Amino acid sequence: MTKPAAREPQRRNSRSNRARILAVARSELGFSPDTTLEEIARAAGVVRRTVYGHFPGRQALLEALADEAAAALREAVRAFAATSAPDEPAERALARFVLTMWPVGDRYRMLIALARRDLGVERVTGILSPTRTTVRTILERGRAAGAFPSPVPAPALSAALECLTLSLLESVNTGAWKDDGRATAVATLIAAGVPAGQAEAEVLALVAQPGVMPAGRAADTEAGN
Repeated sequence: MTKPAAREPQRRNSRSNRARILAVARSELGFSPDTTLEEIARAAGVVRRTVYGHFPGRQALLEALADEAAAALREAVRAFAATSAPDEPAERALARFVLTMWPVGDRYRMLIALARRDLGVERVTGILSPTRTTVRTILERGRAAGAFPSPVPAPALSAALECLTLSLLESVNTGAWKDDGRATAVATLIAAGVPAGQAEAEVLALVAQPGVMPAGRAADTEAGN
């Protein structure tokens, strides 16, 4: 009768080790996409056997990180949809979507450098599918209302804005871009055809609302420093 109780601390320890390994992997792979499992084990303060017990190879670890990223993006999309109002202006909806997604993208930005080489196009498409659908819907609504005067059709514009966001996330990896999501939201609106002054005003109005920006975000984030 005592065996189940004895096994529970082991399970908790195993879950804790797995979570720690994944957290360290996110950090280490962000510095170097070629980081090995052995290096991740040292950084996590566990023996190599512990890492291999959870992830039998590098690909298994990357797949686990991809699963985490996909789940986090789906949850962020659900949170965005839950707080959306039918009459919300499309430009504000797009800015709010960027602000909602940015923390997830920032957390898993190390996967961008690994995506094409180690995960494959189909896997990446599956991860990003919910965000692509949402952005395209916002753009189509905004174009119909005249909010996004860009001559680029909504599907192509959605793809271009995605590339912009991913490029900025990669620039965070290299230190060329520093952001809490605000500057990226402004840049996204401008790329969609919103005048710069209006884009900045929309983002400022959003971040002034309670709960839009997670606690602890720097108030004086500067791009490019």
